[in-house]
Amino acid sequence: MSGTPALRMPKLTLAGNNITEIKGILNGTTNFIITEMEKGETYEAALKKAQQLGYAEADPTSDVEGYDARYKACILANYIMGKPVKAEDIPCEGITHLSVDDVQEALKKNKKWRLLARIKREGEEVEASVKPELMDVADPLAGVSGATNAILYECDLAGPILLTGAGAGLVETGYSLLIDLIHYEKGGEK
Repeated sequence: MSGTPALRMPKLTLAGNNITEIKGILNGTTNFIITEMEKGETYEAALKKAQQLGYAEADPTSDVEGYDARYKACILANYIMGKPVKAEDIPCEGITHLSVDDVQEALKKNKKWRLLARIKREGEEVEASVKPELMDVADPLAGVSGATNAILYECDLAGPILLTGAGAGLVETGYSLLIDLIHYEKGGEK
């Protein structure tokens, strides 16, 4: 998730909390595309713009079909929730079927589409999914726009904690690698 500390923050800052659910926008490229569609762009035009800006790769399949978000949901389930979940066991649906009409119609009803990953603990079980969801505009995740990631941790002691950060881009991705190297050099968790 580029420079967004989605793994270190819950392990260090939220230590002692029982995190019962993680939900979020884990792919900045798809969030950028949906935001552009909210402005009236077609899916195709929004994707092309994302590619021109360096948010989407020449082959955007992993992003737009939800696979990138599914892999990140798998990591969160395994690392934060401590449960072995395989990526191929996570139901996954992308945004390629969303049209500008779908997005505009939702706005008229005070709703917004977002590609959401959900990881939920139910007793000893952990389930995850990735799919476009229609959200009320008042939902904090609905307000996240552009090539931005956002992740909401539902904690038993601290309550809901929302973290946002850069979700796509060459500099932002490079920054995330730099932070990992700095953390490693300081003797942090490997």
